Amino acid sequence: MFLRSVTVILLLQAIVGCSKSQKKAEPDKDRPAPVITTFTNPLLSSGPDPWVIQKNGYYYYMNTQGNQVSILKTKALSQLNRAEVTVAYKAPATGSDSKNIWAPELHFLNDKWYIYYTAGSSGDLATQRMFVLENSNADPTKGSWIVKGQIKDSNADFFAIDATVFSRDGKNYIIWSGHISASDNTQRLYIAQLANEPWKMATERVEISAPTYDWEKIGLPHVNEGPEILKNQKGKTFLIFSASGCWTDDYSLGMITLKDNGDPLNPTDWTKTDKPVFTKKPENGAYGPGHNSFFKSPDGTEDWILYHANPRGGLACSNDRSPRMQKFTWNVDGTPNFGEPVKIDMPILKPSGE
Repeated sequence: MFLRSVTVILLLQAIVGCSKSQKKAEPDKDRPAPVITTFTNPLLSSGPDPWVIQKNGYYYYMNTQGNQVSILKTKALSQLNRAEVTVAYKAPATGSDSKNIWAPELHFLNDKWYIYYTAGSSGDLATQRMFVLENSNADPTKGSWIVKGQIKDSNADFFAIDATVFSRDGKNYIIWSGHISASDNTQRLYIAQLANEPWKMATERVEISAPTYDWEKIGLPHVNEGPEILKNQKGKTFLIFSASGCWTDDYSLGMITLKDNGDPLNPTDWTKTDKPVFTKKPENGAYGPGHNSFFKSPDGTEDWILYHANPRGGLACSNDRSPRMQKFTWNVDGTPNFGEPVKIDMPILKPSGE
């Protein structure tokens, strides 16, 4: 009897001890999930010609979709794949902007939103031109987008793509890639001043760049395109552009610098760097990196570049081009240092402030 009692007591103690150990473990399930401090490229599986603009605590992202213009709204670009999506414009069945909608960019000018985009009237890429949409709502994902039509100067209704806009000394300028004539195949960079109505040009176009170096002339025809403005902390202006054919693995970024106090409409005030500033890195899954844009981290302390690249060679100008982003620094002379494309699927620290 005594032995039975001892056995029962020991069993009860074992059960109580087990119960206590289980109760101690229970609080673990209520702990918050660990904070994720990194992200990996690519941000999306597809997204040629990525563009981003920041305003009122949000990032508004766009890329080439072919048949429409969409805006992705997010507070954290590292979570772009979870962003809210709004379709701003769908291609009509026919017309001058019914095919091949490329490279949309969103800009805030004169207290309104404007989207500059490329499109054509047929599958013949020679019909590609630049067009403008307008929205007066404070939030570009709300309100109505109004078609303002084609934007061009009075003498040059030729192939024209990849419009971007920047402001300097109270004036707005538009820069794009185009042909010098109907029979020309070389893509050059042009600039013009915008009118008060940002869907019109106030001046005739001026050529500020043409492919001259070997690294700009890989593939035929020769190409300068995808112009984007970057300014350093002292206000120095750089024009970063894409060079060579996007159908080659050697699509890359070049740089042109506007001299201090220079006139953007004076070609001699722009100086091109003789080497590319961002090139392919096959071992990192980055072929043909290009057509980029720039943004600041949420807290404003870091500079980031957003660009597209192919994960493998030979994919050309397809939808395999995916958006990637990475932080960049500045050289002692004030020029940007983009480094090299970061390896896909490698953890990267999120932008500061996310």
